[in-house]
Amino acid sequence: MEFHIVNDPNVDDIMDVRRGLIAFNDPFVEDAQEMDAGKRVGGIVSKIWGNWMYIRFLWVDPALGDKGIGTQLMQKMEDHAIKQGCHSAWVDTLSFQAKPFYEKCGYRCQMTLDDYPVAHQLHFLTKKLVDRPTL
Repeated sequence: MEFHIVNDPNVDDIMDVRRGLIAFNDPFVEDAQEMDAGKRVGGIVSKIWGNWMYIRFLWVDPALGDKGIGTQLMQKMEDHAIKQGCHSAWVDTLSFQAKPFYEKCGYRCQMTLDDYPVAHQLHFLTKKLVDRPTL
């Protein structure tokens, strides 16, 4: 398998990750990429703003969920963010998605919205990527 960091993902790159995430979410709601023999089996779409990286989308093919791909993608994206000057990262995730996964990756829940959008929760998690110098 190969990992690719795409600094300026095109619409197809983003939609590949979103389609996988949408397929995962469908049973629960109404309405960085990994390649295996040329087939995308996961990816992360993130945005860097200031010294923070925001993870917009993370998806791994459920058939490969126990292979450590998500963890590898997170580490590679965090390493990339550090090289871009980020000291921290944040992500939001619904209660039926990946909160335990992000916590396993070192993220800490900072806030939870209950009954979002209905009968679920929206969690906001952060992680310090590097120690910031004190002033």
